[in-house]
Parts: sequence; structure tokens; C-alpha cells
Amino acid sequence: MKQSEFLKTVMPFKDKVFRVAKRLLVSTEEAEDATQELYFKLWRNRSKLKDYKSIEAFAMTMTKNYCFDRLKSKQASNLKLIHSNYQEKDTPLQRRVELNDSVSLVHKLIENLPEQQKLVIQLRDVEEYEFDEIAKMLDLQPTAVRVTLSRARKTIREQLTKQHNYGIS
Repeated sequence: MKQSEFLKTVMPFKDKVFRVAKRLLVSTEEAEDATQELYFKLWRNRSKLKDYKSIEAFAMTMTKNYCFDRLKSKQASNLKLIHSNYQEKDTPLQRRVELNDSVSLVHKLIENLPEQQKLVIQLRDVEEYEFDEIAKMLDLQPTAVRVTLSRARKTIREQLTKQHNYGIS
């Protein structure tokens, strides 16, 4: 596989790889390192890429595994999940503060989910993958992905409702 063919094949999903890495790792720098490492590994094994049905799904699985390895390593003992890419313009300050608080709360709630639910929410609701694609990436049945997503959403919804209703009754 030549460089131009490689770039045409793998560059379209670079942002998705970065966002998954960002969701799982601490900072933009860590996510950039993970993305760079993934693309280096893909380049090294470019001759084998044609053997895969979905290079994108393969790359996402590699990203997930690399991030988990980083989180388990001793170097990463101080890493935690941070994700803040939400900004809205031309909104009154009070409303922006409320929206930022709500978004921060949702991110905290996602952070407290079990790892599998975290990943499924990221892949389905943020990256907008289909259930079959997520099932392949996570080595699950599509039904299990739906159930996991449903449970994650239910947990977040219940916690949000509890938080917003606090002190009202």
C-alpha cells in the first residue's frame, strides 16, 4: 500500500479516533499521542490492512485498547477523564452558565459509568456509529450493545432528574 492510498483509507476517521482517545484519556495531548501512535502502528502494518473488512472498526478497537493500556500503566496513574468540547455563541451569559453546568454534569455522570457503558455512549451518541459497528469493535452482540446503551442512558437520565429536582419538592 502506497502512502497516498494509505492516507485516503485512514485519514477520514482520524477525528473519530481522536475523540474516542480524548474521552478515555486525560488531556488533548494524551489523545493526540494516542492518535499518533495508532497511525504509526497502522502505517507499520499497512500491508495487512486489506485483510480487514472495516479498517475503521479495527482502528477504533486499537484505539480503545491502547487507551486502556495507557490508563493501566504506572505513568498514567494520575490520569482521569476530562472532556470539554462544548461551546455555544450568541447566548445570554446566564443561559450559557446553565448549559455549561448541565454539560459538565452529564460528563461527570458519564465518567462514573462502568467502562463498557462509557464506551458505548461515546461510540453511539458522540461518534454516531451503528449498533453493528459498535458490536464488532467491542466484540459484543448488537443486542448487548443496545441493552448497555439503554442502561447507561437510564442511569444518566435518573441522575440528571435527581440533580435538577433537588430541593424543589
